[in-house]
Amino acid sequence: MARAWEADPAALFVRRLGKSAEELGNSKDGDECPDIWQLDNGDIAVIGRDLTAAYGPRLPAGVTLAPDERLVVIPGNMLSAAKADIPDA
Repeated sequence: MARAWEADPAALFVRRLGKSAEELGNSKDGDECPDIWQLDNGDIAVIGRDLTAAYGPRLPAGVTLAPDERLVVIPGNMLSAAKADIPDA
């Protein structure tokens, strides 16, 4: 059965949502780069720490990860800074 949504690996990065990790003080010398980007197809790319192994066994009820999905964590201030760039539904 086909999924209701599938990521398009050909989509291109269009614009950063919010501020860069450096602007928020979440990066030191460019070695840590969590980020949030809008893709040209409207999807969102999130760059963060892969904590799938740590969180996978203790996901809340009703939350699942497919074998090809990863749970990433970004700094809270990064999502807050992106709020103005995220349109209401």
